[in-house]
Amino acid sequence: MFAKPLLGSLGRGHVDGVYKITTDPSSLERLASGSGDGVVKVWDLASRDEIWQAKAHDNIVRGLCWSRDKKLLSCAADRTIKIWDPYSSESASNEPVASWLGKDTFTSISHHRNTPHFAVSSSSGIAIYDSTRPGSSATTRLAWPNSVDTISCVAFNQLETSLLASTASDRSIVLYDLRTASPLHRTVLTLSCNAVSWNPQEAFTLAAASEDHNIYVFDSRALGRAANVLQGHVAAATDVAWAPTGAALVSAGYDRSLRVWDARRGRARDIYHARRMQRVFSVVWSADNDFVLSGSDDGNVRLWRAEAAARQGVMTFKQRQALQEADALKKRYAHMPEIKRIARHRHLPKVVKKAGEIKNEELAAIKRREENERKHSRKGEKRRRPEREKMVLAVEE
Repeated sequence: MFAKPLLGSLGRGHVDGVYKITTDPSSLERLASGSGDGVVKVWDLASRDEIWQAKAHDNIVRGLCWSRDKKLLSCAADRTIKIWDPYSSESASNEPVASWLGKDTFTSISHHRNTPHFAVSSSSGIAIYDSTRPGSSATTRLAWPNSVDTISCVAFNQLETSLLASTASDRSIVLYDLRTASPLHRTVLTLSCNAVSWNPQEAFTLAAASEDHNIYVFDSRALGRAANVLQGHVAAATDVAWAPTGAALVSAGYDRSLRVWDARRGRARDIYHARRMQRVFSVVWSADNDFVLSGSDDGNVRLWRAEAAARQGVMTFKQRQALQEADALKKRYAHMPEIKRIARHRHLPKVVKKAGEIKNEELAAIKRREENERKHSRKGEKRRRPEREKMVLAVEE
């Protein structure tokens, strides 16, 4: 109840809002962030200091990712893609290693795990580029037939590396296969999704952050029904990221909060917020599974504990023993109503708490109306739809 998960901010942050952050998969210490004024910074997580920065773009940085050879790729609304080398000692001039110019505004970027290829999304679809051929045209272009909507997010599967997922403004989630250079499946939801993330331990599991405030966990083999619905945000979910273990998720919300979830449960394990934190646009999980990082509209990159009440640092045998005994007692009496209430309670900002109460009243009214319609209809005409199927409008192969 009284845990303080916020450890602090990185450096002095950005001048503008932070729209994208990403960790280097080959390092525990490097984090990159991109802001609304086109500046890209690389941070050292151990010291929380800025170690590299560049005026990368003339507009909002929409996408950031690391390549397998420790290069940083960025794309922005100025229709450019650039590759940077923050690790090089010769990068003092902050000049890009390579760059590409597109015809449309880029919205997201994702790098292939094994090959030097990366995917970028835009209003004209998804393009696959070869990072070893600077300035060349796209090697492959992917799009759903007869679709002209903007692709908002694209993500490579890190286990089944030929599989690609995307979300679009037409409220769809589409899967693509690079081996055939064609789309595989399309699911249309009630509202559009802002981000999609693959589980790093289960190749078939992905999570999508939706405008209807929920996080939907899908099995890519059966996208007609959600495997789980994570409910709790009181505004649009803007980003979602899996833990390295695949057992938990963290989501960012337009309600100025982060929520940490257990993958098998529908209620948030923890809710993180700060007094001065504004709308959160991007979240990532550290590679050691101990920390969560967030980028928000106030220009700060914040560092949080993944376990709100966890203790970092060296502990004596007596301290470790006391913590183990406390955990054992909590597990032993977790079924008791008083202990359960304390374990579930979280202090929330007044605005978020009030918005949650209003939302619960609205959802209860909708449920009462649906139940009344079912009661006063012919038998079998209206059936109860499970929560995991309600948001799916159409499925196309």
